[in-house]
Amino acid sequence: ETVGTGGGAGAAAGASVGGANVGGESAFGASVGESAFGVQLLIRKPRMFPWAFAYAPRGPVLERWDAATLEGFTAGLRGAVRSSGTRVSHVRIEPEIELNGPVDTDGEFRHALRHSGWRTGTPIQPPRTRQVDLTPDETVLWGELRKKWRQYVNKARKSEVRVVDAGVERLPEFYSIYRDTARRAGFVIRTYESYLGVWQAFARLGMARLLIAEGPDGVGMATLFLLRVGNRVVEPYGGMTEAGAESRANYLLKWEAMRTSREQGAVSYDMWGISHEGIEQFKTGFGGREIKYVGAWDLVLDPAGRLAFDTAQVAQDRVGAWRHGIRKVRGRPHAPAEEKAEEKAQEKAQEKAE
Repeated sequence: ETVGTGGGAGAAAGASVGGANVGGESAFGASVGESAFGVQLLIRKPRMFPWAFAYAPRGPVLERWDAATLEGFTAGLRGAVRSSGTRVSHVRIEPEIELNGPVDTDGEFRHALRHSGWRTGTPIQPPRTRQVDLTPDETVLWGELRKKWRQYVNKARKSEVRVVDAGVERLPEFYSIYRDTARRAGFVIRTYESYLGVWQAFARLGMARLLIAEGPDGVGMATLFLLRVGNRVVEPYGGMTEAGAESRANYLLKWEAMRTSREQGAVSYDMWGISHEGIEQFKTGFGGREIKYVGAWDLVLDPAGRLAFDTAQVAQDRVGAWRHGIRKVRGRPHAPAEEKAEEKAQEKAQEKAE
């Protein structure tokens, strides 16, 4: 269920709020004046906390990405939160705005965020990714792969590895491969039921694909869980077995995911995150370009509550890693010092300029 906040830039009064419970989390929406922006907020309140935490994954959506619209959105959001009757410590957003891109030239968008009261936060979504333009023909896409990567794809083919579209009946196999990959690579994953829920939500709309690279015996060696939104395909989850790494099944799988996505009409393939050097090297070999986003930003309504949430998240990550037998965690950074320093430096520079 989708619940959003909409409003006109500069309008903050007269918000109407509606609430809903979605999968153990809460969402609320508001309508303020003319619709020039929108956001879906997921609200989670841990049992031991007096505060709730509001989060807009890859949001908001603004009709015009300018300071006036952002100020109107922020004012409308504050009013909607107040009207909800829920004690919210902070609202976290992670807009799909490229760092120093057209909307953020010379940090313009980040300055507008700070001017409207936002502060840098801890990212939940990957802060950078790699995207491949699928509009060129297949021969061009193939040529953009590194020479060694093309050799690995052909090696997998010669080893009789094949890529198949699977259904929900093979989702347990996907999860087994993904779980083993997480243990080897050092990151924490969710329960099987979480991925089943994602599959059910997207598959019924024809927006999910489960690809499995299997050997001659039909046993899965590598897997990708793809989601399609509009004309873009993203790959949020994937992994491989040790046999899959040896046979280079993961190289064939990635190429087939890109190739068949293009065949099905997609124009962009998003590899959804670059978490560490090894993953970066692997994904770079398939072409495309790296995109770094402006990151997570918090509208802090209760500083003590925000601090408590961030501290608890660090502890939760460590406990989750311990339960999965992971000693060194690869995942989201917590309150990166370099971002805080950069924020202060940019604020001082802006103050001098003004």
